[in-house]
Amino acid sequence: MTIQFVEEVFVDSYYPTIENTFTKSISHQGQEYTAEIIDTAGQDEFSIFNGKHALDIHGYILVYSVTSKLSFDMIKIIRDKILNYTGTDWVPIVIVGNKSDLHGQRQISTEEGEELAALWNCQSCESSAKHNENIGRVFELMIGEIEKSTNVPEEPKKDCHIL
Repeated sequence: MTIQFVEEVFVDSYYPTIENTFTKSISHQGQEYTAEIIDTAGQDEFSIFNGKHALDIHGYILVYSVTSKLSFDMIKIIRDKILNYTGTDWVPIVIVGNKSDLHGQRQISTEEGEELAALWNCQSCESSAKHNENIGRVFELMIGEIEKSTNVPEEPKKDCHIL
């Protein structure tokens, strides 16, 4: 999915070692952003995530295959690790059900992804990296989630009375 987004090509046999880093400019609501994307694709929950992935990270795109219940369960474990490392109860996340083009092999319904997103208070969508469907939208949703987290309205100032 990342290769499709950054290089606009589908790579059928993409085997990252541990992680790859990509940079791409993204235009969102008239503003230009330079995104540094760390792709940890294909790693299991024990090797994928450690404390360095919580430092200076503004948002997380958690991708599962709609053809794999195991991968759907894995993003729940990964989110728990993210929250544990960041010490918060919410971070900007977009949940993505990839391989939406594989209709006959589907194990996770669109509704299951949407329900999880509602539970986590985040955005979700389905995509097909192979057909370049919703790939750009995933990253636009991520920018929106990051903006939402950084544009928190200030609490009204409380009066202080000293006698």
